[in-house]
Formats: sequence, C-alpha cells, structure tokens
Amino acid sequence: MTDRVVRVETEEQLADALAIRREVFVEGQDVPEDLEYDDRDEDGETIHFVAYADGEAVGAARLVPYDPDTGKVQRVAVRESVRGEGWGRRLVDAVEAAAREAGYDRLVLDAQTHAVEFYERLGYEVTSDDVFMDAGIPHLSMRKAL
Repeated sequence: MTDRVVRVETEEQLADALAIRREVFVEGQDVPEDLEYDDRDEDGETIHFVAYADGEAVGAARLVPYDPDTGKVQRVAVRESVRGEGWGRRLVDAVEAAAREAGYDRLVLDAQTHAVEFYERLGYEVTSDDVFMDAGIPHLSMRKAL
C-alpha cells in the first residue's frame, strides 16, 4: 500500500483519524477527551483527513467552516514516530486543497506555540497579539489567504 493522505469517506477512516488524535492529543498531551472530541467530528460539515504510511494511520486533520469565506484548520496530528517526514505538510496541503474546492478565500487556525514556525513555513501568519491557553496548551492564532 502506498503512502497517502485521504479525505475521510468511511467510518473506518474516521475511526483511524480519531485514534491518531487520541494518541497525539489525549494520551500524548493530556488533553481531556471532552475537549478533544466535539460535535464537529460528526456534524456533516466537517471534512476529515487521515494519512497512511504503508497502510497504517500516521496522521489526521480536519477542516471546519468558520464563516462563509473562511475555513478553520483543526486537529492536525502526526504520530511521534513519523514526525519530520513531511506528513504534517501533506495533511495541511490536503486541507488547503479542500478549502479551495469549498470556495474559501482564507484559512485560520490556532497553533500550539511549538508549531508556529511549521505553519509559518507553509505561509501562515500570526494574528493574535498574545499567547492564549487552550486545553492547558499555549497557542497563537494564525491565518493564510488562499
């Protein structure tokens, strides 16, 4: 099986994406489950993505509507064992392609502060004046015109 990022179309793929988020956020960063999983996970408007390496799920992300012209990138997660191999970039590329297809002019996201440079390399810019806490983790808001 080849390495790929797919738009979630099956319950199995969604389960894979949610399992990655559990591993990275709930288990890896102690994010409470009630904050990690929300109504957006199965609302019919959210577009989920899952990355596979040799048939094994290694990453996940989702795109949610923010306003009529803007999508929000959320829950970008990559297994620790494959970080630095380009999976984060591939996931964000897939989200951006779906956002363009949906007609969005821009994307916004709330990045953990350790990931800000990653997003800046992908063309995002910081928009918040101050660091804020989300699930006990410091974040900055960012945006990118598409």
